[in-house]
Amino acid sequence: MTVYFHEGDLPDGLDLGPEVAIDSETMGLRFRRDPLCVVQLSSGDGNAHVVRLNRPAYDCPNLKRVLTDPKVLKIFHFGRFDIGMFELHLGVETRPVYCTKIASKLARTYTDRHGLKDVARELAGVDMSKAQQSSDWGAAELSPAQMDYAASDVLYLHAIKNRLNDMLVREGRMELAQACFDFLPMRSRLDLAGWDEIDIFAHA
Repeated sequence: MTVYFHEGDLPDGLDLGPEVAIDSETMGLRFRRDPLCVVQLSSGDGNAHVVRLNRPAYDCPNLKRVLTDPKVLKIFHFGRFDIGMFELHLGVETRPVYCTKIASKLARTYTDRHGLKDVARELAGVDMSKAQQSSDWGAAELSPAQMDYAASDVLYLHAIKNRLNDMLVREGRMELAQACFDFLPMRSRLDLAGWDEIDIFAHA
């Protein structure tokens, strides 16, 4: 595995292929309080690209191009949060998308464990460490441990997606999953508009 570090943006001309695993690191989990700090990507080749964003300008046209490219599928785990952060700070709507957490909830109905650590252990045979999850992602320099953690969050998403797709097809839920993925950017927009804790589809 090689982790490539980029300051501010992806390099010009970098081709990550038709499917890109993406995750982000922030200073917390509140949209307007906590800034977006780092975005990590992998093309599924065993390597990762980690971008430390130049806050508050967020001048990253190459990254934005990947996020909005209609020919590149963006693979997330709990993409609802990342997509919302990208719209809020980068001003782009991320499409098309695939969310392994949604896929897991639709396919792995025999468990209530749908966090990335649990899904990766079962479907990719990887025991991931979450020790750096709550570290300072706004620091002037990222530590080697932070870099490795950021990379690990995207390195296995392609393999997980493929396993989940097999399960979704087997259970006849692929069309349902795709409809959820298509709606996901709008669900993130609802979060940003103030409906983050309200289920508008609920009866109450």
